[in-house]
Amino acid sequence: MLAGLAGVLLLAGCSILGAGNARERSTIYDLDPRVATDPSWPRVDWQMSLPSATASRITDSLRIAVRPTPNELQVYKGAVWSRSPTDMVEAAILRTLEDSGRIAAVARQGSGISAEYKLVLDLRRFESAYTAADMPPTVRIELNAKLLRSADQQVVASRTFLQENPAASAGIDDVVAAFERGLQAVTGELVGWVLGSGSRKDRAD
Repeated sequence: MLAGLAGVLLLAGCSILGAGNARERSTIYDLDPRVATDPSWPRVDWQMSLPSATASRITDSLRIAVRPTPNELQVYKGAVWSRSPTDMVEAAILRTLEDSGRIAAVARQGSGISAEYKLVLDLRRFESAYTAADMPPTVRIELNAKLLRSADQQVVASRTFLQENPAASAGIDDVVAAFERGLQAVTGELVGWVLGSGSRKDRAD
């Protein structure tokens, strides 16, 4: 099945796809990556809260974003996310930290835990993009993270994570699979960084 953009010409040589029936049912996709615990991740005895991540309205949309050209942003026809991208990112990070057994406790902000640290996230990109006329799109996930000490809001560490994963084809199923791989990779990188950064700060203090 070919992935389609609603009413736009994707690339030279592609056919123009119609907007279709406004009542046409969309296929709903969800990302549920499972990240194995890395043996190198340190074990920490502190607790961490996760405030709601920030993102632009288009980045955090339920519509699946694609760039046919660098300055043009469109969405895939007949395909939507089941949850907002920020929610999928937060859920993947929380589950990975909880399942790792390497942290005393982690929860969304407002859950009532007494957290020594909090993780502030800004989702900058969550989209696929065409970089060559004869190639499938590449999925890009860009996430900035700041680890703050709750007592004084001091930034302990800050880093931007970027994952780029080419889809096997232009088909929406392959594009979603590339999103899954990208979210799995960025989650693993971020969790290892969080545990390592907090562990180093504890030793320095």
